[in-house]
Amino acid sequence: MPSPAPLAPHYGLVCMTHGPEIRFRTVTRTRYLALGEAERQSKLRDIYSANLERLEAAAQFCAAHGIRLFRLSSSLFPMLDLRGSHGEADEVAASVFAELAPRLRATGEAFGAAGIRTLMHPEQFIVLNSERPEVRRSSLHALATHAHVMDALGLERSAWNLLLLHGGKGGRGAELRALIPDLPDSIRLRLALENDERAFGPAELLPICEATGTPFVFDAHHHVVRERLGSYEDPSVAEWTARARATWQPPEWQLVHLSNGIDGPSDRRHSFLITEVPSSYAGVQWIEVEAKGKEEAVLALMGRGRQ
Repeated sequence: MPSPAPLAPHYGLVCMTHGPEIRFRTVTRTRYLALGEAERQSKLRDIYSANLERLEAAAQFCAAHGIRLFRLSSSLFPMLDLRGSHGEADEVAASVFAELAPRLRATGEAFGAAGIRTLMHPEQFIVLNSERPEVRRSSLHALATHAHVMDALGLERSAWNLLLLHGGKGGRGAELRALIPDLPDSIRLRLALENDERAFGPAELLPICEATGTPFVFDAHHHVVRERLGSYEDPSVAEWTARARATWQPPEWQLVHLSNGIDGPSDRRHSFLITEVPSSYAGVQWIEVEAKGKEEAVLALMGRGRQ
């Protein structure tokens, strides 16, 4: 009796659309600090409210198009992670964010009601295993702020709603492995790690994930670029896809990243659409698409799967 065909994967949209549907607002640190307290409050209240409306629109857009995975922007609430000279949080940002608690919860419920899985992928400046104590402190603070946003949205603390990081400082895998168990639950229970093109390939990252119970998000394009491979069909891509799956509980929650190079697999620049999907991704149910075309790339892949 033949084996059943694998289920069609859920392709994920990253932060915004290529078209005008989903766009988020921000303010620079310099501009914000130049304002008086009342102006800061007014500015943030306006931006936070507008970005929540856009996030609500993102939930509606994804639900309408059958998109079940969405990456929340790391810049939804600018200045929320701002700290004063003594490490204290910015009171204006914290106060405005707290005002929005009911709307935040309702927005998170909209994603949940539509069965949409979420994740956040903080910026590269977060380096938990840095040699510099001040960088470690600021990184932990920024990551805790991301977790605070996810908590406020009511997104459960599990690998269903990921906080995704790269490994950080190369050559300091032991330090990363040692600190993960002591992270606050709001971070640790959502944490996943992804290989990158320079510091942490799969061979360096997988033992850390295995030792700490942290899911491993395998990115085939990063791997191909780092190892200077000629194809996404290199046997090592299938090997790492399978080994990464073993770090997920349940395994069906495994998430991978999908992107193509503009001028071929070894080109680190992301293409507009996806033309090549590693065959080893067959059977992976959650695939986040990193392509310049955003929703056009996602919807094209979904359409290809229906043919």
